[in-house]
Amino acid sequence: MKNSDNNSSLDSRINQTLKNVQGLLKGRSIPGKVLLTRRADPPEDPSLRSSTFGRSFSENDAGTSDQMDMSKEAEAQGTSKQQNNNMTTNKLKPTNSNVEITSKEVQKSVMGARATDSARVMKFTKELSGSTVTLEKLRELAWSGVPPYMRPNIWRLLLGYASPNSDRREGVLRRKRLEYLDCVAQFYDIPDTERSDDEINMLRQISVDCPRTVPDVIFFQQEQVQKSLERILYTWAIRHPASGYVQGINDLATPFLVVFLSEHLEGDIHKWSISDLSPDKISNVEADCYWCLSKLLDGMQDHYTFAQPGIQRLVFKLKELVNRIDEPVSRHMEEQGLEFLQFAFRWFNCLLIREIPFHLVTRLWDTYLAEGDALPDFLIYIFASFLLTWSEELQKLDFQELVMFLQHLPTQNWTHQELEMVLSRAFMWHKDFSEIPNEVDGTTGTDSKVPSLRTFKYTVLQISHDDLSILSTGNL
Repeated sequence: MKNSDNNSSLDSRINQTLKNVQGLLKGRSIPGKVLLTRRADPPEDPSLRSSTFGRSFSENDAGTSDQMDMSKEAEAQGTSKQQNNNMTTNKLKPTNSNVEITSKEVQKSVMGARATDSARVMKFTKELSGSTVTLEKLRELAWSGVPPYMRPNIWRLLLGYASPNSDRREGVLRRKRLEYLDCVAQFYDIPDTERSDDEINMLRQISVDCPRTVPDVIFFQQEQVQKSLERILYTWAIRHPASGYVQGINDLATPFLVVFLSEHLEGDIHKWSISDLSPDKISNVEADCYWCLSKLLDGMQDHYTFAQPGIQRLVFKLKELVNRIDEPVSRHMEEQGLEFLQFAFRWFNCLLIREIPFHLVTRLWDTYLAEGDALPDFLIYIFASFLLTWSEELQKLDFQELVMFLQHLPTQNWTHQELEMVLSRAFMWHKDFSEIPNEVDGTTGTDSKVPSLRTFKYTVLQISHDDLSILSTGNL
């Protein structure tokens, strides 16, 4: 009888949650698709995840045809009961929205809308086939995830690297790729005798960091891959002297490298070999990575200048947001003496690449790039949602346990369901706070007891480069 009551209560919560979400997202089409049209991937065997990438980047695996959608629909329906039994329930109760979401609820909602995937692919195809791409429409579609085989073209467009005009697109790419080659010849392919001492030290640091990049993915241990990363990073650093190379930027190049290589290599990333490609193709991939990395970092320049004030500012905002969403967690962390800078600095520095399985990174970056210029502020909500995934666990840990837990988060078995839930919560909280004038990004009302972040005087901490290096690598 008790189990029956619990099931009834859960069903009631599910229905109410979906009504709340649908009401909240009324008139806004972007993240509605996160909950209502996202395909539910079957659970993966954890024993296989460590040795396989988990998601193919080939066109054959993209699931773009109606026939493939129907077959996967049948497969998904056949395994839905097993998924519902195995999904870990993850509760979070924000004080502002009174919405409780669990991974099981998200799974039910996505399973009910699998048939819309083919419709979304058709929308992508229609948008890309026009003479001029409407970037705002493309952003709305991309926010909820991009079909893997379309990802290279869509990322180039979202970042403003490729021209929205189809007649000019190839010409622009050709010119930019040649420009990259000229930069490599001018700055990288020269003897050390022509470099300054600072440039030699910077190149040495990059050469040390490249082998450490995404160490759990064998592909990145290939010498040729590391050389490509080295060329991209060094050329970018030389052309951006205000920041130069900062540890963590090496991580930011990896999603671009994987996505643009996926146009030429198929199947499991662990079986990829960059040596299978011609020098011209490798050069084009490097150029695309370089320009897209440049476009991404143009929108967050002060994240990587001296003392990295942009990141410090976002960490400060994250702390305030968490306090407003989940005050008990915020209070407990403060009582234990844990500073947000001790764990969140790396999150902002590497954009969560080191915190989640690599096979989920490109999906996360679909949303990043769809946000465009608004990305830095939206990161606050994503990271708050990410942190509060473990709301109950965090309140049980002392300082040392908190530090260890937050540096080694239990995300190794995460699937797309957990990531989609993080993004959905982030959107809803952003929606909530943007509609309340005196909250995180608003202005303070005369009778408000909760000050806006704009009322805080923020002084950049004078952190040494050694301390920043420690924070970015997590070696506290």
